[in-house]
Amino acid sequence: MHSIQENKTAPLLSIDNLSVEFISGDTVQRAVNNISFTINKGETLALVGESGSGKSVTAHSILRLLPYPLARHPSGAIIYQGQDLLSATPHYLRQVRGDRIAMIFQEPMSSLNPLHTIEKQINEILMLHKGMNAKQASVRTLELLSLVEIKNPEQRMSSYPHELSGGQRQRVMIAMALANEPELLIADEPTTALDVTVQHTILELLKDLQVRLGMSILLISHDLNLVRRVAHRVCVMRNGEIVEQAACEQIFTAPEHPYTQELLGAEPSGQPVPHSPSDILLETQDLRVWFPIKKGLLQRTVDHVKAVDGISFKLQRGQTLGVVGESGSGKSTLGLAILRLIRSTGGILYAGEAIQGLSQKQVRPLRRDIQVVFQDPFGSLSPRMSVSDIIGEGLGIHQMGDAAQQEQAIIDVLKEVGLDPDTRHRYPHEFSGGQRQRISIARALVLKPKLIILDEPTSALDRTVQRQVVELLRDLQLKYNLTYVFISHDLAVVKALSHQLLVMRQGKVVEQGAAADIFTAPQHDYTQQLLAAAFINSPAQL
Repeated sequence: MHSIQENKTAPLLSIDNLSVEFISGDTVQRAVNNISFTINKGETLALVGESGSGKSVTAHSILRLLPYPLARHPSGAIIYQGQDLLSATPHYLRQVRGDRIAMIFQEPMSSLNPLHTIEKQINEILMLHKGMNAKQASVRTLELLSLVEIKNPEQRMSSYPHELSGGQRQRVMIAMALANEPELLIADEPTTALDVTVQHTILELLKDLQVRLGMSILLISHDLNLVRRVAHRVCVMRNGEIVEQAACEQIFTAPEHPYTQELLGAEPSGQPVPHSPSDILLETQDLRVWFPIKKGLLQRTVDHVKAVDGISFKLQRGQTLGVVGESGSGKSTLGLAILRLIRSTGGILYAGEAIQGLSQKQVRPLRRDIQVVFQDPFGSLSPRMSVSDIIGEGLGIHQMGDAAQQEQAIIDVLKEVGLDPDTRHRYPHEFSGGQRQRISIARALVLKPKLIILDEPTSALDRTVQRQVVELLRDLQLKYNLTYVFISHDLAVVKALSHQLLVMRQGKVVEQGAAADIFTAPQHDYTQQLLAAAFINSPAQL
């Protein structure tokens, strides 16, 4: 980490006694309460804290991106180069946004326009703020995509957001934010959707640009390993207030506030649930998912994207199979193939029965036994349905009990995942990210399944909530002898849950076996690289 020179000039940004309130009818909720901090030129300041602590609200206030008039600033000032942004004119804000102050948002899929290509979206920023023509902007866009190490950038320029993986979309967001070489970069969970090796690359990129451009960074993250590697100072937030503020190393080596100490001790830990040899519940045999590449007027197939290329494994009942690898390695595609949600070739056996050749009608009765929890709970929960309707939908489809029995099942499963059953008539937007993920788990669990595919279920959650979800999954596995396929780039979480491990790269398995053996003595160079990037088994790990 580069050192900071003593700053004798005014800070680049100063937040003074900022408060933010949200108004809903007659109810006023204070999300941020009288916080103050400064960001100096060339400095990285990290805001850390649990989901709902006010981190993102603070960041969005800087560029006045809150949902006004439902949000208001009852007090405070945000001074940027002598100008209070809270009272700035719309014209001045347009000059600042995306040019002098840029932002990387947490959810790239909802931040990118689904109707425009990647090239058009980045070009627009360059043409608006830099006055480039279309040709100049396209050249610069190609440079930016190469800078954030997107593979085949020339081809990706013509892609739409839905054609990219989560990690690739996040890289595009970073490229857009860096397009105009801003003075201040607000990074709201910039590496949440990225695997550890890409995280390392992006962090090095941001640090290099910071030194070269003298850029300041406001980093919002729940990943404390990441914060320790890049931040100069840290502000710890809880319930809208800053409870501790100090130099980064002091926060990590001598935290003073009990809440800071709790955060630092929240790394997912422990061992997978005890397991005795059992029968094979799930097996794949040379499983392949190849997507055709078509070209020409007649759209002939000229090649294939081999997303999953010949994967075989056996998973015993009551075990957890951890699936790890870089973004685009085929992890999620493997999960979708097992669920029979995309076309594949090869063998899939569930409880000894071949399900690969079954029609969707024949597969339907198995849906009760095989459930899934997706990465983005907000995207997978219907905003128009109450929690009770969301969880109860499967009960109705599979005709499990009468109305009273279904209602009782919903109440019981909400208690089981640690949610108040009285909240079952609320809607998803009324819950935090961690609570929404618990709702997703409850939806899967209410059908009493035997196998659950978990696709990055903790990636968007802060560490304290991650630990709670990991403990919940372990408890449920022990209680119901559940079998998990746990897909994740977070190796600390995988280590805490998995009995078996599958390491994927470019659609192929490079290493597989007992998780404990691989974490202790990885054989393949790529596995060693993954573990080193995540600080697994390293003294640097928090």
